[in-house]
Amino acid sequence: MAETILDEQQKKALRKDFDSVVNMSASQLEKWLKTEESKSVGQKKDGDSESIGHKSGQHIIDILEKKTDDLSDDDYTHMGKVVSYVKRHSAQQPEHVAGSNWAYSLKNWGHDPEK
Repeated sequence: MAETILDEQQKKALRKDFDSVVNMSASQLEKWLKTEESKSVGQKKDGDSESIGHKSGQHIIDILEKKTDDLSDDDYTHMGKVVSYVKRHSAQQPEHVAGSNWAYSLKNWGHDPEK
């Protein structure tokens, strides 16, 4: 799949969307990703021990710790995936959020639905 090159205006808009859905700080997300709850949810690619969402959380931490000028095209591509995932997954909210796999999965993607 070819990556789309974004112009500065598109990057700024994507960063704004990313910042609106990622409501956990890098340190909060890092702490969360060390928990068993975090590691217990998500889809895994064949033969992989770490879920896609857990890997995403690591990339999100990297993005949050970078200055805007230091973000790569790969970072912007991932930011787009994060925005799409959080919006799509949020629309499937269960009746009971606290302690649900749904909430754990969103937290792996940097969004705490209980905030």
